[in-house]
Amino acid sequence: MDIKEYFARISYQGSHNKPDLATMSDIFQHHIRAIPYENLSIHCGERIELDLEPIYNKIVRKKRGGWCMENNYLLFWVLKTLGYDITLLGAKVYVPERDAYPEDINHLLLRVDLDGKSYIMDAGFGMAYQMWQPMELISGTDQPQTPGVFRFQEENGIWYFEKVRRKQWVLNPSTSTSPNVENEVCRRVYLFTLQPRDIEEFRGCNAHLQTAPNSKFVLKSMCSMQTADGIRELVGWKLTEIKYNYRDNMDLVEIRMLAEEELEKTLREKFSLTLDKKFLPVDNKLF
Repeated sequence: MDIKEYFARISYQGSHNKPDLATMSDIFQHHIRAIPYENLSIHCGERIELDLEPIYNKIVRKKRGGWCMENNYLLFWVLKTLGYDITLLGAKVYVPERDAYPEDINHLLLRVDLDGKSYIMDAGFGMAYQMWQPMELISGTDQPQTPGVFRFQEENGIWYFEKVRRKQWVLNPSTSTSPNVENEVCRRVYLFTLQPRDIEEFRGCNAHLQTAPNSKFVLKSMCSMQTADGIRELVGWKLTEIKYNYRDNMDLVEIRMLAEEELEKTLREKFSLTLDKKFLPVDNKLF
């Protein structure tokens, strides 16, 4: 594995001699704009590995994307290699359909301690809830970013990650399956503690999430890419493109259903992805 090869993958040409906040933020933003959040391996008959070498080969050399454990474990290696004080953390992702959190951790994120402050980095949540910059680990303070306002709320050692989303102007609302898409304001994303984790603690959920019949990742094929001013996401055959803060504190949303013959071209042109095996999209109802 070669850090320069990773930098070429994300088109990063900045300095990396000093492990400071500016460098970390720049690398992070290049990462999320170059590497898709995706679970397409599950729907191509491939197994998602949790060892660093296969993750590196998949994302850096084969120019694929990955889900949280792949993206954030790779970023963990990158920042550790550059000299950052970095720790793995585990989170439980909020399930809006059940208004609940799972019993066990099912998401990997990163904590970086730098110049007397702590920051949370998460390059692997994807979709419209992806942070665009490292977030200072501080409770109750709004941290505005291009995608919206993010914040942490701490209660008895448990940290809650939330996003306040703008109103959305949906150009073609008839294709939207969410009746509350324009009204939702604040959304819980996940909860976590500051207990340091080892990658071995994620092997169980890595296996479960790609095989369990009721897993969101089995029920839906997903791919998302952060752009200069918004996000693209493909769930099943539904392509959504969002332009953040298009006007009057409102996001512009365009949704289109793709035909089968459009999928390969869309993945290549919109997400810079070329798959080795046949992709079978799915978009089943959760729970």
